[in-house]
Amino acid sequence: MSENGSRDVVIEAHQVVKTYDTGLVQVRALNGVDLVARRGDMLAIMGPSGCGKTTLLNCLSGLDEFDSGTVTIDGQDITRMADNKKTEFRAKSMGFIFQTYNLLPVLTAAENVELPLIVSGTRPSEARRRAVAALDKVALADRANDRPAQLSGGQRQRVTIARSIVNDPAIMWADEPTGALDSQTATEIMDLLAEVNESLQQTTIMVTHDPGVAARCHRTIHMADGEILREDSQAEMLAAIGKR
Repeated sequence: MSENGSRDVVIEAHQVVKTYDTGLVQVRALNGVDLVARRGDMLAIMGPSGCGKTTLLNCLSGLDEFDSGTVTIDGQDITRMADNKKTEFRAKSMGFIFQTYNLLPVLTAAENVELPLIVSGTRPSEARRRAVAALDKVALADRANDRPAQLSGGQRQRVTIARSIVNDPAIMWADEPTGALDSQTATEIMDLLAEVNESLQQTTIMVTHDPGVAARCHRTIHMADGEILREDSQAEMLAAIGKR
């Protein structure tokens, strides 16, 4: 259980260090980061470009290796997981949303959404049924047979969200999910992400440059030079951008 006994700890990072070696110089991207996220948390990570936001997200989710420290997800130490086990763990337990959508252009919306299920061994007929159901949740069931090029930016991001929730993941990782969208579409996407977070009680970790997006989250951590400087509550973020 969590420190206050109310909710389970889902993600726990302790003294995570990540260094990039360019061949000419070593850059310390993460400098002993500690972080705890609990079930149902919606957590934003903010900071200037190059401060380590995306590196932290990638290390926490097991997409990237790190030099030292530990990351525990749902009680499992991913630091010690073999690569194939990590891939399976992500496919079953995590969803990912990226600014660039990461949709395969040759596949239809339904085929893109069902990919995590296929990877985790779900039967094709069941994978398709669940993919269409996920598209229905993001109001795109009628575009299931369209390819990404036939969809708007907002619709592509909805497909990405459908793909990220198709396996009912415990954790959602989002890297600048509204960065490529206009303000109205960004608001719609954040409405959808907040609804998914609440209805599924997911743990959502989101990288953003936008204070307005961060203010939709329960907590915001601020980074600089590979370290966490401080944490703000939702009320503090709303006050900072002048919304009460």
